[in-house]
Amino acid sequence: MLELVTNPEAWVSLLVLSIMEIVLGIDNIVFITILCSRLPKDQQLSARRLGLAVALCSRIILLLAIAWVMRLTEPVFTLVIEWTGKDLILVAGGLFLLYKATTEIYQTVEHPEDHEANAPVDMSGGSRRGYAGIILQVMILDIVFSLDSVITAVGMAEHVPVMVAAMVIAVGAMVTFAGPVGDFIEGHPSVRLLALAFLVLIGVTLLVEGTGGDVSKGYIYSAMGFSLFVQLLNLRRDQKSGGGGTQS
Repeated sequence: MLELVTNPEAWVSLLVLSIMEIVLGIDNIVFITILCSRLPKDQQLSARRLGLAVALCSRIILLLAIAWVMRLTEPVFTLVIEWTGKDLILVAGGLFLLYKATTEIYQTVEHPEDHEANAPVDMSGGSRRGYAGIILQVMILDIVFSLDSVITAVGMAEHVPVMVAAMVIAVGAMVTFAGPVGDFIEGHPSVRLLALAFLVLIGVTLLVEGTGGDVSKGYIYSAMGFSLFVQLLNLRRDQKSGGGGTQS
């Protein structure tokens, strides 16, 4: 451990990997924020933080079980193409994310009064979604996001302590900004729809990657970043003109 502290390469790896983990965690923050918006206002922040804590635990557990994770890249069966354990997880996660994002878009567009009232509208079968149910859904997607995050970490760093430290730093940063980011998304319906569109893109990306395709997330993040920048300009324009940016 002392060798890592005095090793400049380890510090460089920690910095680069921390930044990369924060970028990869953007979709995690958005997904958690969207789900937690169905809870009463006084429970949303604690649910976001708990969701991110679960994300950290998922990443560390997968990292410590790295030998098992790497075996997920081995073929399990062949059906048109070779399917690995990782492919199956990505496809299942992509389908789940597409379902959640599209149903949330429907609720936001067709029943905005439910969202504004913070009513816990169920999207999966009729029963009211509670705190535990939302955290459970967060855990399901965290496994998918964590798998991608851990494989990226293994490819960029050589030492497990460096990877764990980077993930702790990244999740710490996400916890710090979860409140402001979540409040901003919830305070601007147009940004909320943009965030849901972002989740649809991530879901499609997971499906493509799970079926053997290769999609650079850099393109997706760049496109969404540009869209967000344009939307922020629209919100600023509405504020200047007195149009009420929260309703754009």
